[in-house]
Amino acid sequence: MALSPRAMVEAAVRAAEEKKGFDILVLDIHELTVVSDFFLLVSGRSTTHVQACAEHIQGKLDELGVKALRIEGFRQGQWVLLDYGDVVIHVFLESERAFYNLERLWGDAPVVRLPVTI
Repeated sequence: MALSPRAMVEAAVRAAEEKKGFDILVLDIHELTVVSDFFLLVSGRSTTHVQACAEHIQGKLDELGVKALRIEGFRQGQWVLLDYGDVVIHVFLESERAFYNLERLWGDAPVVRLPVTI
């Protein structure tokens, strides 16, 4: 059985928290675009931290039988994009996140409050 987009986001948030990703934000974009249902934004403190968070998220979702459709930016580690179709995960270096400011670009998207904390 495939995971729902909400379950994927919850699993990804837990994985990000396990690797000490911070400033975690989930945006519900399903009414704003046909591209995806959710954006998950996570910050890391260094390129190594960004890579570790992205790799851990990918590993946890792999364990649940969900494979990324596309992965971009892993080698550089400044902004890693994990595209799962219904869920797009952005793991940023703090400075990159501030520069691109997706929260502002998707400002009309409701923030999802998840009861996920480890």
